[in-house]
Amino acid sequence: MHPAAKLQFARIVDEFARWRTIPEPERPPAPAWWWGPAFELRDVAATLPPGWCRQLRLPEGATWRDGAAVLRRALAGQTMLPWPYDFSRKIASTDSDVRDLHVQPSDDSAFPP
Repeated sequence: MHPAAKLQFARIVDEFARWRTIPEPERPPAPAWWWGPAFELRDVAATLPPGWCRQLRLPEGATWRDGAAVLRRALAGQTMLPWPYDFSRKIASTDSDVRDLHVQPSDDSAFPP
């Protein structure tokens, strides 16, 4: 397994553990960046480190495949994905215009006709 995939999965396992501690009514949807690793590692039969098994609520000796399945289940059925800066909290409004930068009018006077 590529070291970068391992590092990315480690980060996601930590995020998943923090995400699960948020009470269900306040928990945002699972983030879209979990999709890639959830599918890339779906066939890896190597054993996960014991700490990751605990964080993913899997029995010791679970595989990367099992961990990827946990992420896929968290994402299944979602109809909305959070913006990266909304992850880890649920927002009352899904109107992202309030948080996104708006297009500014251009100043064409800098370019003579």
